[in-house]
Amino acid sequence: MKRLILVFLLAFSAIACPAFSRGICPEPVLPETLKWVSPPGMPGVQGAWVLGSEQKPGTYLFRARLASGAKIPPHTHPDERNTTVLTGIIYVGFGEKFDETKMVAVPAGGVYIAPANVTHYIWARDGDASYQEAGTAPTGTFFIRP
Repeated sequence: MKRLILVFLLAFSAIACPAFSRGICPEPVLPETLKWVSPPGMPGVQGAWVLGSEQKPGTYLFRARLASGAKIPPHTHPDERNTTVLTGIIYVGFGEKFDETKMVAVPAGGVYIAPANVTHYIWARDGDASYQEAGTAPTGTFFIRP
């Protein structure tokens, strides 16, 4: 029995040790390391890739921050976006026209889903706000022409 346990432990360590040496727990991504960019034509809007990228296949995290009153016009993405509001209140609406009467308030801690290829728009109506999106790349943002 002792020999069987020893064989099991040796086999387990042969499998587990390489996994631990690869760094299962990667370095965290700290907010001060994010590279923020401002999209043209959208004052008060900034975005940064937290993990992954628009082109690299796989899971990504994208963070956005909006100054008070900033709007993101109607647009779509080819992938489903799971969005968590981090700070403030985000107003989100669905449809091809920016309609303030059809928007829903999502406060900090709230989550909403923008299905793939469904037109939506965003507004930081009541003050500064930030949110984080998770999805699967490759992805993109395609604005609807008025």
